[in-house]
Amino acid sequence: MAVSKELKRLEHSAVQLTLTIGKDDVHSHYDELIREHVKSVFIPGFRKGKVPREVLERKYGEALKEEALNKVINKALTEVFEDENFARENKPLPYSTPRLEGEPVLEFDKDLAFSVVYDVLPKATIGRWKGLEAEVPDVSVSDEDIARELSAIQERNALVLDRDDDAAAAKDDVVTVDYCELDADGNEIENGKRQDFVFTLGSGYNLYQFDDDITGMKKGETKDITKTFPADYAYHDLAGKALTIRVTLTALKEKNLPALDDELAQDVNEKFNTLEDLKNDIRERLDKSLEKLLREIIVSKILEKVLEATPVDLPESMVNLELDARFRNIARRYGTSTEELLKNMARMGQNPENFRTEWRPDAEKALKSRFIVETLMEELKLEVSDEEIEQKIDELAADADSTENAESVRKYYEEENAREYLKEDIKEQKLFDLFEAENKIKKGKKESYLDIMSNNR
Repeated sequence: MAVSKELKRLEHSAVQLTLTIGKDDVHSHYDELIREHVKSVFIPGFRKGKVPREVLERKYGEALKEEALNKVINKALTEVFEDENFARENKPLPYSTPRLEGEPVLEFDKDLAFSVVYDVLPKATIGRWKGLEAEVPDVSVSDEDIARELSAIQERNALVLDRDDDAAAAKDDVVTVDYCELDADGNEIENGKRQDFVFTLGSGYNLYQFDDDITGMKKGETKDITKTFPADYAYHDLAGKALTIRVTLTALKEKNLPALDDELAQDVNEKFNTLEDLKNDIRERLDKSLEKLLREIIVSKILEKVLEATPVDLPESMVNLELDARFRNIARRYGTSTEELLKNMARMGQNPENFRTEWRPDAEKALKSRFIVETLMEELKLEVSDEEIEQKIDELAADADSTENAESVRKYYEEENAREYLKEDIKEQKLFDLFEAENKIKKGKKESYLDIMSNNR
């Protein structure tokens, strides 16, 4: 089919594609459609396949023209978009369906012209990305960080034992309580009840922050606790309220922490012979986590500066796809579907559009950064060899905590999609290596490992 094309750039990385098809081609497709229908249509008074063309057109003329028009338009678009000579940057994004403008009409004495609008990849000239400066916190793993990790290991390996019946609850005890909220007349509020709630006393891991009030209670004891919560209380339903809670201590246990010795190290993992082996492993793990985070900070700061010099006009379909993905991620985190999540939000009086508006700046920044990364990788012609992929798989397998998991890693990357994803990741890391090599990275103020890891989660 002979098609002439005219492409017009619109705002937000959309284009208007106008196609013109010669009237002879249009008539030829219409004739072909008529021949197909003549073979199959049934009209009373005529045998199947013997309906005269003029009868068919008289009875179904407008419908036939509409069908022919749709077929011609679809065929023309398919041929254009599948043509290797039609530039990739002019083709529609996978999630942007071309939208027909106006209402084209099939007229046999005229060429057929119609326009579609769709989104394409943004076009942008990447701004300066070399010779920039990025400041990162001055931070390192300390002995205190190692000690905190060891303490957590002790907690995970602690024995929890029942305390004597007449023992008073103390900090770090594991308590089990039944509680209920009371109304002004001292009656239990049905939806404010909970049974067998377990937490560590002094941890603050409870809705009402009643650790201090429970301290000193004995097993079987019941106590009415009156609390007044500040206006800025983290749980908004309780903020600024006064409340009475009836608490019954049903179980009281104490943790028996294991000693920090070689035996504990061997219990943690058979690869450790001594406590020193465990400490070295912890330091190595924390160092790797810190190195990864600092690299992310460097890349983020370099990209922010490149973004300032690189206007990117994002297509609306791309932004909407990113915002939809955020709802899906939240639903997945809560083990539900997006549809159920939106229904629950509606029941709670929350408008999803408010969230989309709130998330939009961050989503646009992430998409623009991703666009810059992918454009630079393409412009720099970064490549990854099979040997580099195999080396990376070896590294990932070596980091596995068991031989069985190492084999699982290798098996996973036998899949073509997984290898392709890994290839793109290696290519990206090569670009980030250039970011570090081609820009000045200087140390900023000193920060603790705990603070920087907590603030950048």
